[in-house]
Amino acid sequence: MDLLGDLYRTHTCGQLRPDHVGQEVVLLGWVHRVRDMGAVIFLDIRDRYGVTQVVTEAEPLLGQAKKLKTEMVVAVLGQVAPRSPETVNDKLDTGQVEVRIGELRVLNDARRPPFGIADESFVAEDTRLRYRYLDLRRQRMQKNLMLRHRLTMAIRRYFDDLGFLEIETPILTKSTPEGARDYLVPSRVHPGEFFALPQSPQIFKQILMIGGLDRYFQIVKCFRDEDLRADRQPEFTQVDVEISFASQALVFSLIEPLIAEIFTVGGIEITTPFRTMTYAEAMARYGSDKPDLRFGMEIQDLGAVFTDTPFGPVRDALASGGVLRGLVVPGGAKISRAEVDKIVAEAIEMGAGGLLWARQTDKGLATSAKAMGEAALTRALEVSGAGTDGLLVMTAGTEAQVSRLLGALRLSLAKRFNLVDPTKFEFLWVVDFPLLDWAEDEQRWVAMHHPFTAPSDADLPRMTETPGEVTAKAYDLVLNGSEIGGGSIRIHDPEVQRQLFRLLGISDEDAKLRFGFFIDALEYGTPPHGGIALGLDRIVALLAGEPSIRDVIAFPKTAAAVDLMSDAPSTVDARQWKELHLKPLA
Repeated sequence: MDLLGDLYRTHTCGQLRPDHVGQEVVLLGWVHRVRDMGAVIFLDIRDRYGVTQVVTEAEPLLGQAKKLKTEMVVAVLGQVAPRSPETVNDKLDTGQVEVRIGELRVLNDARRPPFGIADESFVAEDTRLRYRYLDLRRQRMQKNLMLRHRLTMAIRRYFDDLGFLEIETPILTKSTPEGARDYLVPSRVHPGEFFALPQSPQIFKQILMIGGLDRYFQIVKCFRDEDLRADRQPEFTQVDVEISFASQALVFSLIEPLIAEIFTVGGIEITTPFRTMTYAEAMARYGSDKPDLRFGMEIQDLGAVFTDTPFGPVRDALASGGVLRGLVVPGGAKISRAEVDKIVAEAIEMGAGGLLWARQTDKGLATSAKAMGEAALTRALEVSGAGTDGLLVMTAGTEAQVSRLLGALRLSLAKRFNLVDPTKFEFLWVVDFPLLDWAEDEQRWVAMHHPFTAPSDADLPRMTETPGEVTAKAYDLVLNGSEIGGGSIRIHDPEVQRQLFRLLGISDEDAKLRFGFFIDALEYGTPPHGGIALGLDRIVALLAGEPSIRDVIAFPKTAAAVDLMSDAPSTVDARQWKELHLKPLA
């Protein structure tokens, strides 16, 4: 039975104002709340746009309204009336008016939901994801998805104004295993052969530059079969950009105003240009290639203070080419010894062989490393800026081990002692990454970013002799300790591309097999080009103040890569296995 009939919505549930008083209106939506006062019933009717209070006190409508339950779908026909001064609700945009019900139609019944829609009380994430269609009705999720929509529209307008073309690239493509695992799709019409879902449009956007399209962007789905992590998704969305005749400076000059525009849409004003820091400096000062700059606690090299130390572990580490580095915890001179011991225990859990500490107290120097000498420790407190207020923590080892350990400890301590200002947005370009990284388990070089990243011009001669020292024309955009974008200037010389493939252990024959169409394309006059990919999910989450990207994606997977609502992935029947020329698992 069609209860809606020829009714049409005259206004949304967030639209009515005092100017509408006296008008006959039709509202369509869900029952948000029911307040039964006996002789009068107040209903809140909700849609995506807001909430409107409707009221009745006359039979038979009163009896009909008493049967309503939350989340029923209803049509309300009535007249807009002003609320009395004492009942005005300043928390609602529609809070100065209400609708006197003339007719009430129930368009659909509703079961009792497993959690409240009208409030934002805590609900376990698994429950929210299982009933995502109900979670999407809640104000928090609708607010987040509307923000996401506004950002994507702003991005499209920005690039269109600058002459970029939005071009779709294939979803079913060739598997080019280098990096994360591909999601594979078996081909029914080509037995034993597979498509892959793209980890990014990387090769295709470069081919668009070879094809003379000059400026490309795409808001695109990417797929990576990665090992499970708390805030990763097997499918995610990035803002993909590629530019012909690009330099690093050109990319920065185009992306920074875009970021400013995006954040303006989110109600936040930011300042450009952004700071720039080399990878080496970021690792030395912050122990991370995506440093959070909202607080200090920089890592400092203190080896020069202890060159003559009699303390064996530090002396041996320095003698073997290692480092002694530390950081200062502000106000740490006054925390309890038990709290200091917790910091030491945490560092050991993170992999430190030990954590040395020192601070000045009312009774003089207090330290866990008296063997390092009081004079040297006092000097270290002075050099590090700890003074009489801070706690200096130090550890020794290889440069990589020490930096990464102190980087992780820095973040943990900042959180523990509330040193992070959540209202600040600190952007940073990290540049001059190493081109290659040594994979100890595979005993070979792997690309730090991807195998199409150009080496720096000055380091080209080193690619054969000292490949580990070659820097790349790569850059990451970092915000508050999160990487929100990454890109590079690409290799446009086919011989340099072959040389890099060889360094990665990919022979000319393998390269032809995996990337033959792309290598061929490079031979036909490829312009210098470069670009960047911005993580849309992460940017929206940061602007929405959400700790997880799952809360800014309409239908996300769990950390175990499962869709609880649709129960995917799932098994398929034997006929489908046979059609794909595959055998079911035993």
